[in-house]
Amino acid sequence: MVSAPPTQPVPPRVADPRLRRVLKDDAHKLTAVGGLAALSLDALSSVAYGPEAIVLALIAGGVGAVAFTLPVAIAISVLLIVLVFSYRQVIAVHPEGGGSYAVAKKDLGRGASLLAAASLVVDYVLTVAVSLAAGAASLASAFPALAPHLLSITLIGLAILTVLNLIGISESAKVLMLPTFVFIVCILAVIVFGLSHPTPVAVIGKDLGPIEPVSALGIILVLKAFAAGCSSLTGVEAIANGVPAFKTPAIKRAQHTEVALGILLGVMLIGLSILIKAHHVVPRGDVTILAQLSAAAFGTGIPFYITNVTVALILGFAANTSFGGLPVLMSLLAKDDRMPHLFALRAEKPVYRYGVAALAAFAAVILIASGADTHRLLPLFAIGVFIGFTISQAGLVKNWFCARTPGWHWKAALNGFGAALSAIAMAVFFSSKFTEGAWLLVIVIPLLILLFGRTENYYQGVKRELELDELPTLTPNPPDQTPLVIVPIDDINKRTVQLLEAALHLGGEVVPVTISRTDQKAHAMTKRWDQWNPGLELVVLPTAHRSLVTPLVEYVKKRQSDGRQVTVLITEIKTKRRWHQILHNQTGIVLTANLIDRTDAIVANYPYRMN
Repeated sequence: MVSAPPTQPVPPRVADPRLRRVLKDDAHKLTAVGGLAALSLDALSSVAYGPEAIVLALIAGGVGAVAFTLPVAIAISVLLIVLVFSYRQVIAVHPEGGGSYAVAKKDLGRGASLLAAASLVVDYVLTVAVSLAAGAASLASAFPALAPHLLSITLIGLAILTVLNLIGISESAKVLMLPTFVFIVCILAVIVFGLSHPTPVAVIGKDLGPIEPVSALGIILVLKAFAAGCSSLTGVEAIANGVPAFKTPAIKRAQHTEVALGILLGVMLIGLSILIKAHHVVPRGDVTILAQLSAAAFGTGIPFYITNVTVALILGFAANTSFGGLPVLMSLLAKDDRMPHLFALRAEKPVYRYGVAALAAFAAVILIASGADTHRLLPLFAIGVFIGFTISQAGLVKNWFCARTPGWHWKAALNGFGAALSAIAMAVFFSSKFTEGAWLLVIVIPLLILLFGRTENYYQGVKRELELDELPTLTPNPPDQTPLVIVPIDDINKRTVQLLEAALHLGGEVVPVTISRTDQKAHAMTKRWDQWNPGLELVVLPTAHRSLVTPLVEYVKKRQSDGRQVTVLITEIKTKRRWHQILHNQTGIVLTANLIDRTDAIVANYPYRMN
């Protein structure tokens, strides 16, 4: 007996086109591992400058004060734990993304949401600038010949990231997975191998000489070190801001990614701080703290260069967290009428290309203005994100008090503790860095709030003007008035024929007009028109100043004077290749813009496509 061949499983057919579109979009989104690579590099790479910031603050109390690096790092890790759990709650409560902005809008009102939005925008833009500048500086510390070209390196890196994100975030995440894995392995190897050596095995960099204490070690100095080291926490919020970029189930994937980020960052931060204490590392003239630790772990051979090149690469790619988070935030602001609506438009991938382009442009301006100097950018770096930390956690406290869900007491206490720690760090950092550039935020953030508010007011005025809340009554044309279609032409050719045929299909009276700069041209055009005899009367508009715009605008106004509806049909040549477009004049664009601005006519564009 011959058995029947096994039947092949038939894949389910998705009939609903909306569901097919959702599945197609989901294919371009992030997994948890991809999210760690695309949205967490800002926070992970901050171990390259966070522990160094602690040391630079503590060294003011003398070499012995550097021993307090580990306690400060532990305190920062406690805040990190609080933030991770807090943003897991933000992800669950606000899966549409937006982070502190979404929390503030829902729980704290308009003013707090505008402040959160402004601080997030500042932080995202500075993240790109600081990450690229720090990456270039780290690369130059391994290869001194690159030192004179830091700005060029940062701008090239910015261009590469912009292209990757315009292609699509999933593609950029794939590119970043391998470097992220290598970076994590390198940092953990520095910690493991460094702990196996009780004293440094190599010393690199220029000795700064004996460091004398400037002030006694006290609570203010420790608070300054804590605030400075909190730069390691920038980027923790990026995952909550970019939840819509994750594959389904987006909430669980984003929460798992947040926890993975917290574990990795905490381990690296504390591990490097232990090494700093064990090896008595102090700042040196031309090399970073992390480079000293890698030299202590590996010597100055190939592993040392691999580690520092990887750190430089990851610092550059850390800017990608902003490219994943800011365009989503800008789209939310646009949907709330607080930014131009074009920032809510997505490409097929989906990619918020206008947001990506705007972020790249602002980051380029900041890099050029600062000369890609990390130390000029750092005073502004952490303050914006800590404003967001404080607002998001304060908003969740109010949310728990209102919702009263099971366990809300513990959740409110956790978020309240985190809000207090974030506020302290923000206040100390702002006061200590005020004269070093932090004062700029007193100007920039209020200006952004004003911009968002004015934009929202404008859109609200547009809605009132258009009466979107009411169904308008249509007013048809009076029966004794036929529509008038005016057709500007400059010659008699195939394009003219198609344009007039299109005008006749619109119905009503069709009036072809031509604008003549000279009597000879007018006579020649009239003679040729009479020979063609299409059954329509040609109107010749003379121009005294060789202007094509004014005669047409005045003629349209004249024909509108009796209240008649006028349509102007303008042709534009569409070429097969885009660059060929510049070979044709832009008269159609100019006429369209002027007619829209200076008349009440309906302006329609008819494309003539070149074969």
